[in-house]
Amino acid sequence: MMAITNQHGKPASFGAIANGKTRATLRIRRPFAELLPALAAVALSVTSAYAQSGASAANVAASSSATDASKQADAWYENYRFRDGKVLPKLHLHYATLGTPHRGADGDIDNAVLMLHWTNASGGALLTPDYVDALYHPGRPLDARRYFLIFPDNVGHGRSSKPSDGLKADFPNYGYRDLVDIQHKLVSETLGIKHLHAIIGVSMGGMNAWQWAEAYPDAMDGIMPVVAFPTKVSGRNLLWRRMVANAIESDPDWNGGNYLHQPRSLAEGYGVLRLMIDGVPRLQSAIPDEAAADKFVASIRKQTESLDANDLLHSIKSSLDYDPEHDLAAIKTRVYALNFDDDEFNPARLLILESLLKRVPQAKYAVQAGSEKSYGHLTMAFPSLWADHVAAFTRLLGDEGTSGKAKD
Repeated sequence: MMAITNQHGKPASFGAIANGKTRATLRIRRPFAELLPALAAVALSVTSAYAQSGASAANVAASSSATDASKQADAWYENYRFRDGKVLPKLHLHYATLGTPHRGADGDIDNAVLMLHWTNASGGALLTPDYVDALYHPGRPLDARRYFLIFPDNVGHGRSSKPSDGLKADFPNYGYRDLVDIQHKLVSETLGIKHLHAIIGVSMGGMNAWQWAEAYPDAMDGIMPVVAFPTKVSGRNLLWRRMVANAIESDPDWNGGNYLHQPRSLAEGYGVLRLMIDGVPRLQSAIPDEAAADKFVASIRKQTESLDANDLLHSIKSSLDYDPEHDLAAIKTRVYALNFDDDEFNPARLLILESLLKRVPQAKYAVQAGSEKSYGHLTMAFPSLWADHVAAFTRLLGDEGTSGKAKD
């Protein structure tokens, strides 16, 4: 059961939410233990997330069936040169698609939506049952009967080329600009799409969406960055990355990245990450005593069993070339930015969206209020909580007939 209310406990006006003037409070009534599988999906691929968090066989089957309709595919690029100068003889990019391409009168695909995942996840993280139910089912904001949805595993993630494939620390030091270069190559060359209808990106994917709008200003009708500020990584967001990187690289087992087993600091570093991305009010409610804290720490350690230190290190360092702030005024496409006010990665109290989006000609934003029942930055993994905003974005693009209303 989910209810969308304003600060007075009454139904919120969606028009007010969409223009950022009202902050809606979302309350979802599900036990904390029941949500651990979905929480794990933030850091792991969808399959390993369910397995490592101790989900039941029924939950794993539900996750699998939710993605049955998607088509899995692979692209290979010979002698691909990264911006750091390193060349991969064969760059592998895995991706999935959902829906069917539609061609306009000019013969070009006109309904493609690029869906971009967060750090250390994969495209599969956007194909979980919650994503499918909230966004892609008939009548939902991204109805797969209407849109052609594309879910790449970014380089360094999922089933695409990554350090743990064998190169370890010798893998190219890719940055976010490399990720966008390769996403564009997939869209324009492999899939033959000249113009995207939309890009929806979450966290790292949202940052990539900002980069797309600047690097390819005429390549899409609109972007929706979710929990992603259009400014370089700094403050606490930068600090935790440096803390984790320093811990891994100073670990006695690190061996310059050529470790024989995963450094022990990997689990500690991932714990720092979870402190940052989980909602503070929710953790206060969910962890009332030492027993609950120990259970939470144990779940974190279990999740890290499928992580690789080189993969994590490359992914958290890749944000260093991200800095879209200076070119915001040049963005031509429509923008609908969404943040959560209990997100400690992107603190709403800094008023960064309010300040910077004044520079973007066609930008709207919304800041959704949190509570002890929301998940901070992790709210991104529960689109049923923010599907109304996706519906508002599609209406901004001129699309009609989709609903963001959450199911009970």
